Amino acid sequence: MNDEFYMQLALDKAWEYQLLTYPNPAVGAVVTLNGTILAVEAHKKAGTSHAEVLALLKAYETLSKSTVDFDRMDAQKAHNFLHTIPKDFFSECSIYVTLEPCSHEGRTPSCATLLETLDLKKVIIGTKDPIEGHGGGMEYLKHCTSGILEEACQALIEPFMIWQKRAFVLFKLAQTTNGRIGGGYLSSKSSLRHVHQFREKCDTLLIGGNTVRTDRPTLDCRFTGGAAPDVMIYSKKDDIDRQMPLFTIKNRTVTVTDNLNFLEKPSFVLVEGGEGMLNALKEKIDWMLIYQTPKLSTNQLSYNIDMNLAFLHQDKKDVDLLLWSRRIGH
Repeated sequence: MNDEFYMQLALDKAWEYQLLTYPNPAVGAVVTLNGTILAVEAHKKAGTSHAEVLALLKAYETLSKSTVDFDRMDAQKAHNFLHTIPKDFFSECSIYVTLEPCSHEGRTPSCATLLETLDLKKVIIGTKDPIEGHGGGMEYLKHCTSGILEEACQALIEPFMIWQKRAFVLFKLAQTTNGRIGGGYLSSKSSLRHVHQFREKCDTLLIGGNTVRTDRPTLDCRFTGGAAPDVMIYSKKDDIDRQMPLFTIKNRTVTVTDNLNFLEKPSFVLVEGGEGMLNALKEKIDWMLIYQTPKLSTNQLSYNIDMNLAFLHQDKKDVDLLLWSRRIGH
């Protein structure tokens, strides 16, 4: 096995939590001992333990054949615990991290300082932290190399880079294998739950007026039990029925607008809609997330649009194929 193999494992794990760590970047980590994989972990939620910390805790459990007795998502408790173990415990281990360990103290303690204390045999980094004031973690570390699968690691954090300066716009769509989008739910329960996780995280759920008029959706997070997102309805005319379920959910704001200026503000915007919405936003979309279900359909609805995409990552949600893509040309 080479460094690229282990870094790819870290990348694949991080993609499982892509955008769910908002406003933090997605990060993955792998810990090995003489080539044996001890842990494969990823950052899961902003304000909780980072990928390196979760991987080190799992590696500790694997090596010590014990289980930690605290909430491993509690970053402060996790760091405190790892600082108490014998200094040579990880001395023969290597850690692979997709992003340079943080040097600053924020909602969580510094991972670079922790790795300096633990003094691992090797620290292998995918890409340096590009945010001013966040980098410098490598300066704390001995036996450190970077640039392993760098381009893929940079693609992983592209949303994070975009929402520093403006809205990151993700267009979600579900389709059959032959590209049909009509006929009720197309996605598996696992895919639907995944979409509702994004609804929980996004600042704004953007949807077209025609979809609202036709489908009369609720756009809640019933599959995850989370709070419903604020909704922006993009429509040239405001003739939306305010009595539909969309407007009856407490503690959410629903706005009808005919301009997209709000996309200039740093945020995470999730778009759900049909061909009209895709056409209206085609110059604003950053990424597309396609849930492709393994069936053929005679339904005539599809996305009739010319758009070039670059595939970034693929996964599965139950029977569905999950395709992360970047729009080419922006």
